[in-house]
Amino acid sequence: MGFKKFGLNEKILQSIEELGFEEPTYIQERAIPVILDKKDVFATAQTGTGKTAAFALPILHRLKKNDPKKIRTLILAPTKELALQITDDIKNYAKYMDIKSIMIVGGEELSAQKRKLRSGVDIIVATPAKIKEHIETGLDLKEIEFFVLDEADRMLDMGFVKDIRRIDEHLSRKHQTLLFSATITDKVRKLSKLLLKKPTFIETAKKNTTVENVKQIAYKIDTPQKAEATAYLIGRGNYEQVLVFTKTKKSADELVEELKTYGLKAQTIHGDIQRSTRLRRIKEFKTKKFQVLVATDIASRGLDIVGLPCVINYELPASLSDYIHRIGRTGRAGKSGIAISLLDIYERYDIREVEKIIDQKIPQIELEGFEIDPTLKREDREKIKLKSEYQNQYQRKRPKKKPVKQKKRKTTKRDR
Repeated sequence: MGFKKFGLNEKILQSIEELGFEEPTYIQERAIPVILDKKDVFATAQTGTGKTAAFALPILHRLKKNDPKKIRTLILAPTKELALQITDDIKNYAKYMDIKSIMIVGGEELSAQKRKLRSGVDIIVATPAKIKEHIETGLDLKEIEFFVLDEADRMLDMGFVKDIRRIDEHLSRKHQTLLFSATITDKVRKLSKLLLKKPTFIETAKKNTTVENVKQIAYKIDTPQKAEATAYLIGRGNYEQVLVFTKTKKSADELVEELKTYGLKAQTIHGDIQRSTRLRRIKEFKTKKFQVLVATDIASRGLDIVGLPCVINYELPASLSDYIHRIGRTGRAGKSGIAISLLDIYERYDIREVEKIIDQKIPQIELEGFEIDPTLKREDREKIKLKSEYQNQYQRKRPKKKPVKQKKRKTTKRDR
């Protein structure tokens, strides 16, 4: 029976059928009936398992008609990219409904956003800081019926706990709260006790587990070989799309330039790049206008690319728990994927901590043609890494010295 068994609005069923939805995922199977039954939900699920539809479909069913005088749903997301993804999904689900949704995030004038709000909306998808700013300038959220926190663990990691509590204080007491999180942490549990009333707890995955259909492998690579190894692995796998993660913005920029020298079409996204440019590049990557997207952890959550075959950890994340979200960009919606990590001498220690977090062993092997030099001692290898970092940081930026013009010496009688 698929989604029909939930008794959803015919217009919703029509739109999701066109999107190719056939059978509900596990989180959708568990969450949709509970939300339709007007109960608070505390749900944990691996990234890529359909959390957005799990809360959006029952909310749309219960909203049904547009009431331009009321803002009826508030959805909080940790980043602009995730907010955009949720907004796009909701618009697709509500294609045949008289439901209006807008996104409220940084990067747009407050006055322009207020004009959109005055035009009448049913659903707001926002980042916590931005919606708090609107509340402080008079936004009324007393008619909110549904309050959704998506990727709650990430929002807490980013320090939004005070903003979330402040927002909750401005909602009516009768609203339904839905808290979704990719991982379970003590912070998330504490927040759930503050916001939820007798919630139904839905756990669809063990604590901090990774998607089962993602093959994970790690290659031991000396630092200077990483860029060339990345290009080689992309070519060997014949991947049409690859998402590569770096730890820093500088590493991302430099890697893109190096990949281009190997003939690969690559672009980067990180916090120093304008939001409009980031969104354009993500859209172009999804439509395969270029092959490789190099990103910092700004893209580790919320970036949904259908059928992405491969993720490469060029560098392990600063927060090792983000490893889960990085590799969750592949192997989505039941499809298989591969997650490759390139480990220098330091990261071979860090990967042990990752294995503890995911409770899983990651095979570590050498890549043919890029074997570790056995003649190098550890301290020599560390010197190579430091020298490489020095060259990247200083020598590339050093301006070329202009040749000093020699002053012509006047000839004297002795010269003659």
